[in-house]
Amino acid sequence: MERFAYQELLTWKNSPTRKPLIIDGARQVGKTWLMQNFAKNEYKNCLYVNFEFSKQLRNIFDDDFDVQRIISRLEFATKQKVSANDTLIILDEIQEAHEGITSLKYFCELAPELHIVCAGSLLGIELHKHTSFPVGKVDFLHLYPLTFPEFLMATGNKQMLDLLHSRDWNFIAEYKERFVEQLKHYFYVGGMPEAVLEYSQTKDIEKVRTIQNNILETYQRDFSKHAPEEIVPRLKMLWNSIPQQVTKENRKFVYGVVKDGARAKDYELALLWLENSGIIYKCQRTSTPALPLSAYCDIKSFKIFVVDIGLLGAICDLPESILLDKSRIFSEFKGAITEQYVYQQLKTDNKNKIYYWSSDEGKAELDFLLQRTGTIIPLEVKANVNLKAKSLWSFNHQFHPERAIRTSLSNYAQSAWLDDIPLYAVSEFF
Repeated sequence: MERFAYQELLTWKNSPTRKPLIIDGARQVGKTWLMQNFAKNEYKNCLYVNFEFSKQLRNIFDDDFDVQRIISRLEFATKQKVSANDTLIILDEIQEAHEGITSLKYFCELAPELHIVCAGSLLGIELHKHTSFPVGKVDFLHLYPLTFPEFLMATGNKQMLDLLHSRDWNFIAEYKERFVEQLKHYFYVGGMPEAVLEYSQTKDIEKVRTIQNNILETYQRDFSKHAPEEIVPRLKMLWNSIPQQVTKENRKFVYGVVKDGARAKDYELALLWLENSGIIYKCQRTSTPALPLSAYCDIKSFKIFVVDIGLLGAICDLPESILLDKSRIFSEFKGAITEQYVYQQLKTDNKNKIYYWSSDEGKAELDFLLQRTGTIIPLEVKANVNLKAKSLWSFNHQFHPERAIRTSLSNYAQSAWLDDIPLYAVSEFF
């Protein structure tokens, strides 16, 4: 299974200013597999420690941060010898080791020749609460579920991806139905590696849904196991409100959907925990399309998206029979799944700063407003081939952006100020 993040790891390995690398991301997005596969292909040797299972090593950093002592003990425990240029040291579930994250500062300063990469299933929680974080002493890589292009490669459709890369839109249009069919299956299967692997090997949608439900159960077990006890009931209520939140006509998050009379102050810590764990994202409203968008952000108004489109379908109990319909899946839940898809593709590129726009009167709303390389790009998402876009026209009339983008199931087209991009080609442009 090819992951685009592999190239980022190669860049990290060959960098003259390489520092210990932290890979974060939600549980089950493939962090361990990526690290081990990278070690197998690019190094002669791998020293792998999982602190969740190696309980005797959890206190290895307590006595001091003597790098030589720590390496010697790791070598003894794993029966692996460390060679600076030929060994990848993998510290998995590093948040389980006391002072493990702090130790990375000393590896950076005292042993920069070592190749160290670490990860953890709930590392995002630890990174946000840690009091002695090695600022400036580590590199970061955030891993997401597979994008649609990665899904095409994983399911034996690299030829289709190569065709997309060619941007021969007339030729691509001739094979539109094939692209739409694959996109439908991506909407259902999503990008969680285990689900994609099962689908690529068996095409068994029932087994895919079982895997998705198991992942969701794992997330919910994490609530009770890792979250502060006092916010666990609120976490569960927030999580259970997701189907209602995303299927509203106006997808702005409403605390009253969680519980009648609920207020932000009662649930904001629980929401922050979900966000820091990587299983939901907040997309905040901005009122003015000016740089930087963050300066015009309305912190009280936001939409939420989950980590993966396939998991959203499982949460909403999307039936597998929907795959038999030509295009129903794109408009299901009032287009919420299509909007989730576009956000998920945009999120994987850290060049994109993603917001949404609505007028102060609330009469017009634009699905996404992107800040990318010093440019603001309005983006309208259409769930099918209906190209009526009143909000986009309203935005253009009011603010006159250089370019605007609309994405739908229609073919690629350009006009004076608007680019129409097929949904299956979103990743080609962002």
